[in-house]
Formats: sequence, C-alpha cells, structure tokens
Amino acid sequence: MALPVLTPAQRQAALEKAAEARAARAALLAKIKKGEMSFADLLDREDEITKKTKVSQALRAVKGVGPAKANALMEQAGVDPNRRIGGLGAQQRRKLVDALS
Repeated sequence: MALPVLTPAQRQAALEKAAEARAARAALLAKIKKGEMSFADLLDREDEITKKTKVSQALRAVKGVGPAKANALMEQAGVDPNRRIGGLGAQQRRKLVDALS
C-alpha cells in the first residue's frame, strides 16, 4: 500500500498531532513512575492515549520493573510483547494486576 501524498500543511499538522500524543503518553507514564497512579488505575482508564500505550512501556514505568521482569510478567499473563493496553482482555488485565500485587 502506497503512502498518501500530503501537502506540507497536512504533514505539519500530522507531526504536531504525533508530538502531542507522545507528550501525553510520557506524562501518563511519569505519573506511574512517581507513584501518583497505580498500574491497576491505568488499566481502568478508557481514554485514547491509554488505549494506545504499549503494555510493556506501562509495566516498565512501574517501580522495580525492568525490561526482563516486564517480559516475564507479560509471558505469564499470555500477553503479546507488542500488545497495547486497549487490546488487553479482562483475564490478561487481572493476571497483570495480580502479578504486580
């Protein structure tokens, strides 16, 4: 599939939208790192930024969880490494929260 041809104005708007999304996602993950929000609270959110955040990124934001532990937790819960929060099932969410408790 060929990429659409964008005008310079459309391209600039898309770049700005992407930058806003990255900033919002970084702020969300920073709240988890600071302890202002728990991983369970994150999973309960229904906004688009949360839904599009990768599970592995969110797990690594939890204090004491690095890349290896995040991968192990995801494997235990049966979560694909590229899965986003919006694509998690109820059992997968429960397993991840229980593993972090």
